[in-house]
Amino acid sequence: MTTDRSGDDLSRGANDAPRGEELATAVAGLAESDMDRKSRAKLLGRMLDGLRQRGVKQLFAPRKAVGWITDAVSDLAPHVPVRTLDTLRAHFPGLDGDALAERLVRNAARATASVGAVGGGIAAVEWAAPPTLLTMPVLLATETVAVVAIELKLIGELHEVYGHPILGTQGQRAVTLLQAWAARRGVNPMVPGTGVATVLGTATRKQLRDMILKRFGRNLTTLGPLLTGAAVASYLNRRATRRLGDDVSRDLRLRYGKRPELPSAG
Repeated sequence: MTTDRSGDDLSRGANDAPRGEELATAVAGLAESDMDRKSRAKLLGRMLDGLRQRGVKQLFAPRKAVGWITDAVSDLAPHVPVRTLDTLRAHFPGLDGDALAERLVRNAARATASVGAVGGGIAAVEWAAPPTLLTMPVLLATETVAVVAIELKLIGELHEVYGHPILGTQGQRAVTLLQAWAARRGVNPMVPGTGVATVLGTATRKQLRDMILKRFGRNLTTLGPLLTGAAVASYLNRRATRRLGDDVSRDLRLRYGKRPELPSAG
């Protein structure tokens, strides 16, 4: 079902505590590129538990699964934790402009690769145990939602780096992030339909669903035998996130120009 969702509709997720905030915490943790495998698996498990509360029957019907994932991503979007430029500079001293953007893209690519590795490893265990095979769609959906959330966070922070933070209410920012992710471009407030006050209309929602379908299809590689699924999912996640980050960075750089670099510490 492709009904329109407005910024106000999305903002309802902002009041859906503590589930929304718990999922946001999980996203922030999963986005850390240097987290160990055990901790990342634990956070992915927390996200899985949170998403199970939405009801997962639709995930067993292929035509409904992508709609379920799209709704889950849309509900999570208002809670994606985007760091401000000052916070980013504090986390990455000495970096600014293109150098800071490159570090963010690299870290996000590593994070989604790690999610693919963890998800693939879990799925391999499930695949080897027929009695628990029914959880497979939930595992794949959770991995897809986690990867998209990390990429939404990356897009928001790239806008901070290039001096054009995404503004508006929590729900409006979520709509804008989703539009930018679906279009693989930076936000241009001068173009009708991309401002923070717009709704996530039918056309944009279809574009979002199409992109999520591609990601969900890519995550099916998780079903590879033994742990090969983890290796392939890791590689494909890294490549896709890197490409998305490079596309958005290039768009923002061409549109707004490069921010001045910080003076060298030396």
